[in-house]
Amino acid sequence: MATAAPAADCRRRAVLSTTLSRTSAAFLFLSVVVVGAVASARWITSTTTRRRPSPARSHPPLHPALPHPIPTPSPSAAASNNNSCPSYFRFIHEDLRPWRAAGGITRAMLDRAGLTATFRLVVLGGRAYVQRLRPAFQTRDLFTIWGVLQLLRRYPGRVPDFELMFDCVDWPVVRTHLYRGEFAKIMPPLFRYCGDDSTLDIVFPDWSFWGWPEINIKPWDALLQDLKDGNNRVRWLDREPYAYWKGNPSVSVTRQELVKCNVSSTQDWNARIYNQDWFKEGKAGFKDSDLSNQCAHRFPFSSLTDSIKYAVDWGNSHKKLAQRIGKQASNFIQEELSMDHVYDYMLHLLTEYAKLLKFKPTKPPEAVDICSESLACQAEGLEKKFLLESMVKSASDTGPCDLPPPFGAHELTMLKQRKENSIKQIEMWEQGASKS
Repeated sequence: MATAAPAADCRRRAVLSTTLSRTSAAFLFLSVVVVGAVASARWITSTTTRRRPSPARSHPPLHPALPHPIPTPSPSAAASNNNSCPSYFRFIHEDLRPWRAAGGITRAMLDRAGLTATFRLVVLGGRAYVQRLRPAFQTRDLFTIWGVLQLLRRYPGRVPDFELMFDCVDWPVVRTHLYRGEFAKIMPPLFRYCGDDSTLDIVFPDWSFWGWPEINIKPWDALLQDLKDGNNRVRWLDREPYAYWKGNPSVSVTRQELVKCNVSSTQDWNARIYNQDWFKEGKAGFKDSDLSNQCAHRFPFSSLTDSIKYAVDWGNSHKKLAQRIGKQASNFIQEELSMDHVYDYMLHLLTEYAKLLKFKPTKPPEAVDICSESLACQAEGLEKKFLLESMVKSASDTGPCDLPPPFGAHELTMLKQRKENSIKQIEMWEQGASKS
């Protein structure tokens, strides 16, 4: 399966942790390679990548929504669907733990988050209000807001009133070390697509779950099926036995270093790296960037590592085990990252967040009442196509999955220790291989 190369260099914190909790050290490096490759466009942990500043898209002003009835849940709709959510949902508790420890979220904390936020989002009585604060890159803000509107359509009457600040830039900015002790009282609750162990940004599903029109990435439901079909098109054992990456290397130092690992006349690190010119691709109709057509290599990857050659050599000499790892990663993407789970994650995150608010959410004078119809009517081309394709057609007949409990202190310690031990084990293997 190919990597979503143009996407933000983010990896799901929960994916890595849950993988570590049930995977041996022998699986670690290929698990990260395979899972990171297909999930890198999606939400949770960022690398140190920094994007080159890009021109923000100039949006037309949001028009107030026409009066529209607020749908109500079916009388027979259950409070939950009696299924437990995937284990990565437990990180909802971890992301919100700092504010729970601080006694809740104050109005002053929220206003501080507005220093870098792209927009303020308020939901009151099932209606959404948006105040745009600064331009976003491309249509990230549009598709993020659209995702929340679809949540309101899917679970009418279940989404609590809340007020939040959202930053559409990739890299997290709320540094943990700046908000210890007495400074916790000004800790800003800022939502974004990525987070890491040194920051407190609250992680939210990536905008591209509802489509990325600028590079023709379809909404997630359609893309999942395309990826499944692409995987079935070429048998794993018949694929090229190399690590594979395709994307724009100019957006970060990490990617520029990655290019140095490509095959040349003097070296072959078992990596095949392709420079993607997105402007050229756009003019050509993206015919060479369809993710489902890039499943010809066994080992797609999404970040630079000195271990590329060792990992590929190991995979090619342990084909059955490597294929099993890839299959597990594909199953995770298809089953535990479904749109059903994306919406349930959003609902649980916003519900737990709303419980921490120590003030009553209010609509700012500058905020505009919006709805799905008003956004779709303003869109054109692929934007409109993807919005309509990803629109929730009716309310869910069942409730969300059941949110699992927070990690205990011992569980978190064990997860961290297992991760560290696995990395040390792999480093020992690599050192042994380099000496042989």
